[in-house]
Amino acid sequence: MGLLQQEDVFVATKKQIILPMVVIAVGVAGFIGMSAMKKPPEEKEELDTTPLVSVQAVEINPMSFSVSSYGVVSAKYETELVSQVNGEIVYLSDSFVRGGFVKKGDVLAKIDPSDYEAALIDAKANMASAQATLVQEKAFGKVAEAEWKRIENGVPTELSLRKPQLAQEVAKLKSTEAGLKRANRDLERTVIKAPYDALIEARNLGLGSYVSKGTPLGKVLSTDEAEVRLPIADKDLQFLERKGKDAQVLLTGDFAGKAQQWLGKIVRSEGVIDNRSRMTYLVAQIKDPYGLESNNNELRYGTYVTANIDGSHAGQVARIPRHLVINNQVATLDDDNKLRYKDITIVRQIGSEVIVSAGLDVGVNVITSALDYPIEGMQLALPQDKAPKDELDDSQDTQLAMEEKD
Repeated sequence: MGLLQQEDVFVATKKQIILPMVVIAVGVAGFIGMSAMKKPPEEKEELDTTPLVSVQAVEINPMSFSVSSYGVVSAKYETELVSQVNGEIVYLSDSFVRGGFVKKGDVLAKIDPSDYEAALIDAKANMASAQATLVQEKAFGKVAEAEWKRIENGVPTELSLRKPQLAQEVAKLKSTEAGLKRANRDLERTVIKAPYDALIEARNLGLGSYVSKGTPLGKVLSTDEAEVRLPIADKDLQFLERKGKDAQVLLTGDFAGKAQQWLGKIVRSEGVIDNRSRMTYLVAQIKDPYGLESNNNELRYGTYVTANIDGSHAGQVARIPRHLVINNQVATLDDDNKLRYKDITIVRQIGSEVIVSAGLDVGVNVITSALDYPIEGMQLALPQDKAPKDELDDSQDTQLAMEEKD
């Protein structure tokens, strides 16, 4: 009994040792097998973090400055016609209407001349009487002088020689001459004439109206020349030669629903700065604005126009977007694709662009895209430098195919 028990214990102990070892061996063999079947991890391509930028090649071209402005067209001369005599309107010209065109000297209206014709006759009669009296007085003076010559040791006085009487008659004659001139002038003023070639802006009377001295009759605008007052900022005067004097001006405005252009010339500066706008006003002049003597497009008074005034020559300059300039520097891409800042000289800003006179050469690549953390000398890349090889090959094949087709 004791021997059998010992053998059972030995067998149980042997099983307890071998069985776990077998399980462990099978597990290790399975792990090794599975590890052998697993694919090795793929190698990841190195990520290129070089910032991409867009560039624009600098172009250098000759340029002449110009200055923009605006204004409203007006006549060079405006005249308010006013009656200088009293009377009834007995005639009105058919052209004396609002919008009518008249020539210099054309009769626009007539005031009843009857009273002034009578006054002229009276003035002529007074003058004739004064002339006769003067002749008579001169004769009296000669007689008195002759009589005094026959008197020995006599000393004639001014009065005895009738010199005061003669002077009085001369004065009366001059007075009648003045009266005759006034009568002639008043009679002429009964006829209202156009002072120059004009456009009738207004007529304030009708046939049969009674007018007196100072009564407004109408208003005329000259048509030979038109003017436009153009406000110019003080900082823009530096871009005009001779402060704009005699500069050519291109005016643009609308007429009959279409844009029209007219040529003019700066004729003067008003010479003062406006208190409210702080602008200097230049005056442009346009000949024959209504095209009455030429084939010019009609430029009506009151038209709003924009003006482009020819300025000085800027020389060889570059134009770049204004937002690319920071502290008078611009970011560029050098031949090694590195960031370089260049100092530039700006001569003028026009809209969204600046005019650069120095600091940039032809062909320099100006960076036009934004950089998050720009550092002088940092490495950059262009989009085409990072294009996948397959895309480059496809583009090259396409280009070759197009060349063969051509």
